[in-house]
Amino acid sequence: MAFLTWLTVALIGLIRPTTAAQAADWASRSIYQVVTDRYALPNGSTTAPCNLNNYCGGTWNAIIDNLDYIQNMGFTALQISPVDKNMPQDTDSGYAYHGYWPVDKYSVNENFGTVADLKNLSDALHARDMYLLVDVVINDMAYAIPGKGPATGTGQLGPGAVTDFSQFTPFNQAEYYHPLCNITNWGNATNYQGCWFSTQYVALPDLDTESEAVIAMSGDWIKSLVANYSIDGLRIDAAKHVDEAFLPLFVQAAGVWAFGEVDSATAPEVCAYSNLTGLESYSVYYSMIQAFTAGNMTGLSQMLNAVQELCENAPSLQNFAENQDQTRFASYTDDMALAQNALTFVMMADGIPKVYQGQEQHTKGGATPDNRSPLWTTGYNTQAPLYNLTATLNAIRNHAINLDGRWVTQPSLELYLDNSTMAMSKGPQDVQTLTVYSNQGTQGGSWQLFVPNAYPPNSQVTEILTCTNIYSDSIGHLNVSMNAGVPHVYFPTYNLEGSGLCGRSLKTGWINNSTTSNSVKSSASQSTAVRWPTVMVGVALLMSACLL
Repeated sequence: MAFLTWLTVALIGLIRPTTAAQAADWASRSIYQVVTDRYALPNGSTTAPCNLNNYCGGTWNAIIDNLDYIQNMGFTALQISPVDKNMPQDTDSGYAYHGYWPVDKYSVNENFGTVADLKNLSDALHARDMYLLVDVVINDMAYAIPGKGPATGTGQLGPGAVTDFSQFTPFNQAEYYHPLCNITNWGNATNYQGCWFSTQYVALPDLDTESEAVIAMSGDWIKSLVANYSIDGLRIDAAKHVDEAFLPLFVQAAGVWAFGEVDSATAPEVCAYSNLTGLESYSVYYSMIQAFTAGNMTGLSQMLNAVQELCENAPSLQNFAENQDQTRFASYTDDMALAQNALTFVMMADGIPKVYQGQEQHTKGGATPDNRSPLWTTGYNTQAPLYNLTATLNAIRNHAINLDGRWVTQPSLELYLDNSTMAMSKGPQDVQTLTVYSNQGTQGGSWQLFVPNAYPPNSQVTEILTCTNIYSDSIGHLNVSMNAGVPHVYFPTYNLEGSGLCGRSLKTGWINNSTTSNSVKSSASQSTAVRWPTVMVGVALLMSACLL
C-alpha cells in the first residue's frame, strides 16, 4: 500500500501543468485574511466588546456587508477561518471560535452562519472578481477533555485514556487515528507527525494520514467542500504535521491551489514541501521581522536568495508580516516607518502578498488570543495611514501585472544592500518597480542613496507614495532622497496611466480596483470587474519552468 501511495505521488508529478496553471492564477492575486468570528458583526456595531476566548459574533453575512472595506484596498482574494462544525464546549483554552477544533467535516459551523450564507459569501466574492481561500484542518479532530465538569475541557489525557471516536464525522473509528502519544520532540518528524498535537484541555486525536482509508475519506471530503462552495484555494493548517506523501494527494483531490503552513525559520525545511503544495513563506517571515525590528537587513537578503534557490513555485509563495498565530508587528515596535516598510515588503517582494485583518490599522496583539482582537473596534478607518498605503501598493502591483504578467514571474534583483537599507528591482523594463526598504525607523536621518543600474539612462520615474518625479542619471543610477526611514517605490512615469495613482485615471475592467490616498476614485458601483485573464502569467510561469 505504501508503494501505491508513492506511485500516486509520482503520477501526480506528471500532471503538474494543471497545478502550475492554478499557481500562476494565484500568483497575480493579493490576499486579505480574516478571522471570521472577529471581522464584522451582523448588527454593524463598532463598539461591541469581545471576550477573546469566546465567540464574539462575527458571521459570513457580516463579511459580505463589509467587502467594500477589503476591495477598496485592492485585494483580489479573501481568506476565511475553517468552516466546518467545531466542538461546542468551553474549555480552559476557550471556545472554538477560531475554527481549528473540528468534530464534523460535513457540517458548517453554525456560529458563522448557514450553508446558504457561506454560498452567498462565495458568490459575493466572485461577483467582485475576488477569490475565496478557505483555511482547512487536515491532521486531527478535537474534543474537550472532561475535568471539573462534564461540559468543560479542563483535564489531561494520560496512558490508557479511552476516546469516543464515534462522535466524529467522518473519521468515527479508532483505526483512522494514530495511537495516543504526546509530541515531545518538535525537531523529530516521526514524533510530531505521529503523535497528538494536544492532550490537555482539548484533545486533538491525530489522523493517520498514511492510511489509504484516511487518504480516500479526506479526498472525498475536500472535493465536496470545494465543489459545494465554489472555493478557489485552500490554506492547509499544520501541513508539516501530516505524512508528506499525503499532501499532494489531498491537493490533487481538492482540484485547487493550496498554501501549506510549514512553520519554520529555515529555508531548507520550508522549501522541502514546495514540491508537494504551495506554501506560506515562513522562513522569509522570520527574517523579515528581524530585518525591520532587529536591524538585520543582510539576513533578510540571504534568506530571499536561499528561498529563490531552494523553493519550487517561488512566485506563488505567500508573504506576510502578521497572521492569526504570530505576534502582531505593532507589538514588536510602535514605529510607523518600520510598519510601513514591513507592509511594503509584503506587498512588493516576490510572491503573493497576504495582509491579516487589523495590520492596516496598526493593531497591537501579542500571543494568541491577543493577536485575534476584533476589527470592528477600529471603526474600519479608511483614512488610516497603513490602509491607504496598502491600497496604493496593491494598485501599483495590480497595474504592473495587468501591463505585463512577467512582473510576477521574474525574480527580484538586489541592487543595493547594507544592514539598514535594501533596494530591489522587479519586473521587465516597462513595468519595473524599484523598492527601497529601510530599518532606520522614524529617527532615521536624511541622506542620499545612489542605486546603481536602477533604470535606463535619463529615465523619468515616479515615486508613487509621494507622487514625486525624478530622473535616473546618464548611466542609469538613481539618486534616492532617504528621510525618516520611510520606504520608496518607483515606477516608470510614462506607464502610470490606468493605475489610478498620482492623478492618472483608473482603467476599469482590470484586476486592480482600489481606493488610495493618491486620488484613485472608486465606489461600490465600480467593484464588479471583468475577470482579468491570467494567461500571460501562466505562460510566463511555464516558460520560466522550462528554462530551469
